[in-house]
Amino acid sequence: MRRRLGYLLFVGSCSFLGGVGASWCGRVGNPARAADPSPPAGLPGAPIAELRPAVPSFETVVRRSMPSVVAIESSRPSQKTKGKTVEESGSGVLVNLPGQQGVFAITNNHVISGAAAEQITLSLSDSRVLRPSRVWTDPESDIAILAVPGERLPTAPLGDSDSARLGMWVLAIGSPFGLNQTVTHGILSARERGQVSLGSTIRIKDFLQTDAAINPGSSGGPLLNLDSEVIGINTAIASTSGNNTGVSFSIPINRVKRVAKELLERGAVSRGYLGLQVAGAFDASDALRLGLDRHAGALVESVYPETPAAMAGIRPGDVLLKLDDIAVRDENHCINLIADLAPGRRVRVEFWRDRRSVSSEAVVGDWASSPGRLKPVATAP
Repeated sequence: MRRRLGYLLFVGSCSFLGGVGASWCGRVGNPARAADPSPPAGLPGAPIAELRPAVPSFETVVRRSMPSVVAIESSRPSQKTKGKTVEESGSGVLVNLPGQQGVFAITNNHVISGAAAEQITLSLSDSRVLRPSRVWTDPESDIAILAVPGERLPTAPLGDSDSARLGMWVLAIGSPFGLNQTVTHGILSARERGQVSLGSTIRIKDFLQTDAAINPGSSGGPLLNLDSEVIGINTAIASTSGNNTGVSFSIPINRVKRVAKELLERGAVSRGYLGLQVAGAFDASDALRLGLDRHAGALVESVYPETPAAMAGIRPGDVLLKLDDIAVRDENHCINLIADLAPGRRVRVEFWRDRRSVSSEAVVGDWASSPGRLKPVATAP
């Protein structure tokens, strides 16, 4: 069975309850030009420099990118203690967004969650302090976009996270523990990580993994390649202590671009909905037991009544194999594929039942407006 990460910690916000001490965050359960990968010849008498792997200088990336990184502070009334305020702090990065005029700050929703624009401040590297003029949030992907007014604001270019390669050098810049403009480095350790638990609010989990040190206060800051391009937004770490352990997660910038486009154009993000729940664990022994010769797909655990999945004849115990022509790799991949479908379109669903492949067609619903999505009609045994 695939093991899941033991603990996940939101690291972007150091949080404080007005008048009380720091509690930063609670524990929550469950291109760069790389050096030449070919090994040196190692001939007798070869200079030591030829045997030493090339390590790039990060100075240029830091010099170009540092001015665009901001420290973010927000405050909002406490819902638990009357008369108190909850203060959060994290990081963000100033960018230009495709098709939009002006400058925007990208950060995590949990850094500014519940705060109005007038309750948020952004501190720049040149000591300027600004307030956003407008705020857009998408809690399900933990992304927030802030419109930032100002003159001659420095911005970082957006890269292409789909082209990011494992092993490439990356840098993270943020404000861990309130230490503004802190730079750490590492490599891209993995892509499309989803076997992590970030609570019930964040549903879209499609992370880049890095060993660059990320700590409380770093959330919302950029993950950069060696071309000084933003390829991710730093969001969380795997930790049992609350400190960095070399396993950090960033939201891919291409997903941020898609979310930002919908937020700014429509005010909300539309997501596809089929009306089913997939099992969190589907291991190799389960696949063999069901007659599959490959460990791939997503096991349907529940189907909700009067939903696209129910009307397509999908039942608990089926294994989703394909959506249109895209093979489903695992449960998290399945969730993201469904979410990325446009509501109203028809999708062909291929699934495994009784040791054979079955195909059906479903009309994709809209997650936000789908009634009864919390009432499963049946659950797999």
